[in-house]
Amino acid sequence: MAIILDGKALAKKVRKRIKSEISELGIIPGLAVVLVGEDSASAVYVRNKGRACKRSGIFSETIRLPENAEEKELLQIIEKLNQNPKFHGILVQLPLPKHIDETAVIDAISPKKDVDGFHPHNIGLLQQGRPQFIPCTPKGIVELLKEHNIETAGKHAVVLGRSQIVGIPAAILFSAKSIGNSTVTICHSATKNIREIAKTADILIAAIGRAEFVTAEFVKNGAVVVDVGINRIEKNDESKLVGDVKFEEVSKIASAITPVPGGVGPMTIAMLLENTLISAKSNL
Repeated sequence: MAIILDGKALAKKVRKRIKSEISELGIIPGLAVVLVGEDSASAVYVRNKGRACKRSGIFSETIRLPENAEEKELLQIIEKLNQNPKFHGILVQLPLPKHIDETAVIDAISPKKDVDGFHPHNIGLLQQGRPQFIPCTPKGIVELLKEHNIETAGKHAVVLGRSQIVGIPAAILFSAKSIGNSTVTICHSATKNIREIAKTADILIAAIGRAEFVTAEFVKNGAVVVDVGINRIEKNDESKLVGDVKFEEVSKIASAITPVPGGVGPMTIAMLLENTLISAKSNL
């Protein structure tokens, strides 16, 4: 049976360390979160971020806009936050309503306050091996593996999914000499023989957005499986959260696995707090 990589427990440790560092910092780090619309999953995520900030000693403010808010209004708010010294980090919760250009919004955030790590300036620095802010989910994955002394150097890491939020930055991180130092393969919707490629992975990262897509047939014995997915399904007349991995069967052959919920999700929020702290320190 696989070791369970407990992101909830590690996130608690990270928050405790951050709180201790803030107490000696002399300033209160500030995080502004902008939520557009009424997406229920986004609302829950934003609420969890607010609670995590409070536990860690970070000042947090959520700005809520209606679903029909214009892109121009959102960009004006971002510019005001860029200029406001009270906030060291700005996060616009994704996804945005379809009439708003996500790329334009991400580009509008100051790279110095881009604690999500999505701005092209920060992605470029990450690619060059001198990161300012590392995207939170891939960063959380790396920290979770480190915590459990899972070796990544020289291993074959297969990433299922090529999103700018998880897949691409995860591939960069795991291939970086100073971080993962792994050999990386990215699989996506056009990949042929995806099951066979996944089965060659020493570390399999599932970020494909399809409920329980990864079965035991995708995983070689002893592989480390990281499940980034979070999907709500109806099972036995109940609503249930599941990942992109079929946990019950995969956990029997993997050496280590992240649960859903309680795995990567809490670490994503913990790394957001850490990035906000890093930004506050850079302003001292």
